[in-house]
Amino acid sequence: MGDIRQSLLPRDVLSAAKELLYHLDIYICNLVQSGRQPPQVDSKTLELVEEFILHAPKDRNTSARRMSALQELQLLEIMCSCFQEQSRDTVRQLMFSALFNLQGNQADESRMALLGKLVSMAIAVGRVPILECAANWLQRTHRVYCVRLAQVLVDDYCSMVPGSVPTLQNIHSASPRFCCQFITAVTTLYDLTSEELTPPLELLQMIVSWIQDDPRLVLITFLNTPLSGSQPISSLDVTPLGGLVRWCIKAPLAYRKDKKQALTNGSSESEPEAGPLFSALHLSVLQVFMLLPNILNEKGLYGRLALLQMESLAALTSDLSRLLDQADKHTHTSSADTHVLPQLALDRLAQALQVAMASGALLCSREDLRAICSRLPHNNLLQLVLSGPVMYYNNIHTPPLAFSPHAAHSPIASHPTLPTHPTLPTHPTLPTHPTLPTHTPHTPLAAHPSSHPQYSTQPFMTGMPFPFRPTH
Repeated sequence: MGDIRQSLLPRDVLSAAKELLYHLDIYICNLVQSGRQPPQVDSKTLELVEEFILHAPKDRNTSARRMSALQELQLLEIMCSCFQEQSRDTVRQLMFSALFNLQGNQADESRMALLGKLVSMAIAVGRVPILECAANWLQRTHRVYCVRLAQVLVDDYCSMVPGSVPTLQNIHSASPRFCCQFITAVTTLYDLTSEELTPPLELLQMIVSWIQDDPRLVLITFLNTPLSGSQPISSLDVTPLGGLVRWCIKAPLAYRKDKKQALTNGSSESEPEAGPLFSALHLSVLQVFMLLPNILNEKGLYGRLALLQMESLAALTSDLSRLLDQADKHTHTSSADTHVLPQLALDRLAQALQVAMASGALLCSREDLRAICSRLPHNNLLQLVLSGPVMYYNNIHTPPLAFSPHAAHSPIASHPTLPTHPTLPTHPTLPTHPTLPTHTPHTPLAAHPSSHPQYSTQPFMTGMPFPFRPTH
């Protein structure tokens, strides 16, 4: 395509960009039809994109061409139509890559600016092909730039234009893949380390409603991605589970809502409270974990793939320890929150760890957990999780523990012949326990700790229904 440059130079900026998009579409269609594997856009074509669409100067002696705001809007409309009218997904993806794949040069800033505006417009006018391309872009791009795109969308739909949140919310049904990647990006962006990095209530409410409507939404990228073990360490996580868990656990201590600002905005009556939203999100995340055992088994990944990484959990417990220390320094205040909220955060951590281990999302030994939680204050539920065996619930079908690479560290693994305890009606002919007198009726295991010395050093939790009811 290098030979068309001379024909583009005399044109005005909008006409040249439109003409180049037309030729780029034809060029990529021919590239795909040629059967070359993998199809790859040549460097000369990328240089034309930078010069006539991103308006990066060809050399230092050439001044950059600029579009007016109206021309830029017209270009975005042309691009939306171009992607919408192209029926072949392979062509669309290659064209999107040619336009927005980061090259590590000065044109990248122009790429990011144009990308943010294009995706924002695609959300507004419902251009699903662009959202699907953007989902792939988010999956393969460095997380720093993914977070920048997420920030642009949050600003556009949750901050700058009042009442525009429902427009963003509609992408749940339009493009679930983009929705999943967007959640992952915003949970990476908002880590609750400061007021500025706390998710807006409108965004939080929207994400809670998405996951409540469809818990599998946060697993879409994982379900549709061939996992080769070569996921770039700089990319977004394959699911937003880690970020959502971080939100729920840190929220009681880190989330601060400026009520005076809400009053001046006149929105205090209509805005939801943050506490119930995070509590609902916590329950939804636990329900997502419930889906994982069967999914991991179907993919042959149970015990081999951890969707929650120990490194991120270690960072989370370190942040939580710091927040708890800060809360402890303010215990001289009479507020009951200084006592209730720390325990709420620890309870949620315990619940998340327990359910993640039971579902196969977290692969680690008890020793590993005790090490990363060693700086945390005492919490009854957390202590049970750190000292007791993993609970496998009746409605979760799990493979033998030997399938897990960490089976040797599991307290249950040393008792492979431990019989199950099905629910039995009280009956005079009920089988008796071999270690109890024959006239003693069978009772739950927890009622006879002295009869089972092998469990004397570890509290064994029994009869706890699932899902957990999160602590409010």
